Amino acid sequence: MDDKNRTNDVENAPKHGEEDYYTSRHTDGIFSSRGDEETAAELTADDYRRSVTIDDDAEKANTSVGWIALALSIASFFWAPILLGGAGIIVGFIARNRHANTLGNIAIVAGAASIIITLFILPFV
Repeated sequence: MDDKNRTNDVENAPKHGEEDYYTSRHTDGIFSSRGDEETAAELTADDYRRSVTIDDDAEKANTSVGWIALALSIASFFWAPILLGGAGIIVGFIARNRHANTLGNIAIVAGAASIIITLFILPFV
């Protein structure tokens, strides 16, 4: 088959009732908004608004885990230092993962201090 005849036999794609896009909608270098243009510029940083309210229930839940960890660590100075100190350290890490960093860190340090005092200082006193 001849290449020249083959290209002449190809049928044009259907326009589905639309006019020629580039010639009929062109106005002073700007295309009119028919809805089939790219929409990337429609959503900008100025248009995007998100809620800035703080969820109080989640915040209270985060800090309550931190307070529990701190209570375990403080109780470990007076009763069952290895058990409660270890529990305070573990719950302190859980509190840190839940964004109660200060309470979690204090609980970890207090629990570790309780265990260290029990194992290395109290036997010699």
